Order: sequence, then structure tokens, then C-alpha cells
Amino acid sequence: MALAAPVCLLLLSLRALGGESRYLEEHDITPEGLFSLLNSELKRELSEQFVYRRSLRCLDMLVMEGQFTFTADRPQLNCAAFFIGEPNEVISIEYNAVNIDCAGGDFIKMFDGWVLKGEKFPSSQDHPFPLYERYVDYCETGSTRRIVRSSQNVAMIFFRIHGAGSGFTITVTKLINPFPCNVISQSPEGSFTMVIPQQHKNCSFSIIYPVEIQIGELSLGHLNDFPLKRSVSGCAGAGDFVELLGGNGVDTSKMFPMADLCYSFNGPAQMKIGCDNTVVRMVSSGKFINRVTFQYRLLHRHELEKLKGNNVEDFCFME
Repeated sequence: MALAAPVCLLLLSLRALGGESRYLEEHDITPEGLFSLLNSELKRELSEQFVYRRSLRCLDMLVMEGQFTFTADRPQLNCAAFFIGEPNEVISIEYNAVNIDCAGGDFIKMFDGWVLKGEKFPSSQDHPFPLYERYVDYCETGSTRRIVRSSQNVAMIFFRIHGAGSGFTITVTKLINPFPCNVISQSPEGSFTMVIPQQHKNCSFSIIYPVEIQIGELSLGHLNDFPLKRSVSGCAGAGDFVELLGGNGVDTSKMFPMADLCYSFNGPAQMKIGCDNTVVRMVSSGKFINRVTFQYRLLHRHELEKLKGNNVEDFCFME
């Protein structure tokens, strides 16, 4: 399945907490199973008066609000749950009940973003907090931080539990973010408008699929029109710009620059990028209200084959 591969890349390549080199092992989730899991969560609809409840798996992906309980039936030493919302949402996680042995080596740690294949989203260049503040250890904070909140539409928890019968219950809710900055898209197709209102920061919109990006409008506080150009020298000298990135990981600082846009224009300008991950990234000096509007769609198999045949790059193909 074309759509299953990116999800497989993300979850099967998960690295354990804190940059350790140990990978998650001893799971029997297939690529098809991972994609079915994501789809079943996305398609589930419940009436607002009911609270969605279910058990949490050792390796899990959640898009629903609700209450989730994990109970270990044996030692579970390398577990992680990924949370994802709509682009304009942030994730709130409340610890309702926790029964773990912190002194015995158990832990639950929330990470503000995702850690995948040893890489972090958002990257340290794009996140508003330093890396050490993005980890929140329940065993260290206890009752002082029973509610933790993400800065963007994705978050995750790592947990390790040794004793059978031990576990925890959390409630996940979504809160509206009026100016979404760093986003991972749930879908390979859609549209989005990114706005940075005179703030000095960087924002990335990540699509974990090979896609065609079509820029409809770009406003950077400049009057000149300037076409989409392949990245050669780049726009690093400009205080405000948008770049298209491609790669197989999620850390934007390690991705390949496909194109730069240094000046305002009215599109369309489009590019096909045959990477596992495609990113629209805006860098803002804080002097202007910067805005970019774009659409994206999944590349078909024949388009990917054509891109591969026309290029010599090993890991990404562009047109």
C-alpha cells in the first residue's frame, strides 16, 4: 500500500527516549496494521455527550480525544504513544490515575513533539523551547504537573513499566491554536494557510508522504514578484522566506532544500517532491505579517516512477 509506507517509516523507526540508540522491538504490528490503525482512529465518530474510552497499547497512535488506560500484563520496557490533532489544535494530556514504581525504574515521560528515527519534530531550530524543557517526566513532577500541553498538533509519551498490573490512565483533549506554527498533516491531501504575525520564529508544515505542493499566495512584506526557484545559493540572506524541503526523516535541519521563495508573489507555483516527508517551512524576522497559502496532494505511483527516472538523487526526486 502506497500510504502505509510513510506510517511504517515513522512508527517502526521510533528510537527510545533521550537520543538512546535502542529501538523498539518485540511488536507484531505490520505496515498494513499500522495504516489500518490510523484509519480506524480517523474515521471514528462519536456523539459529543460520550467520552471515548479504550485501552492503550504499548505502541499506539491516537487522533481521538478521550480517556485511555494502559495496564501492563508483563514488563513493558519500550513503549510509546503518539498523539496528533488537526493543524489548528494542540494536545492536552491529563494524568487521571498513575500506578507505577518510579523508584524501581518505571517512568512516563511526555515529549512536546515527536521523536522518530532519532530525529525530533519540530527541530530544535523551530521549537519555542529548548530541548530539555520539551521532556516532562511524571516521576519528577508528580502532582505539580498533572496536565501537560503540547506547543503544536503532535505530542507523545514514552513509558516503561516493569510490574504486571501497574499502569496509568490519561485523558486527551484538543485545544484550539489560533496561530498554528509547526504541524504534521494527518492526510496526504489538503490545503493550509500559515500566518506568522510579526513574530521572530520559524514554522514548518510537514506532510509525511510524497506530494505535489502548489503555492497559491506568498506575502513576505515585500512588493517584488519573484518566481519559485530551485535552491542553489538559497535565501539565507533574507530575513523572511519560505523553503520547500524533502527528506526521509522529520528533522527539518537535516532535510534537503528543494526550493526557496524569497519574495512575495501570487501563484500558482508548484513542485512535485518524491520524498517520504515534504515540508513547507517559513522563516520570519518578526518585521512583517508573513503568510503563505498552499495546496498539496499525494503523488500517484506513475508520477513517482517518472520522477525517479528523470533524476539521479538516491533518496528524493523532484520536478
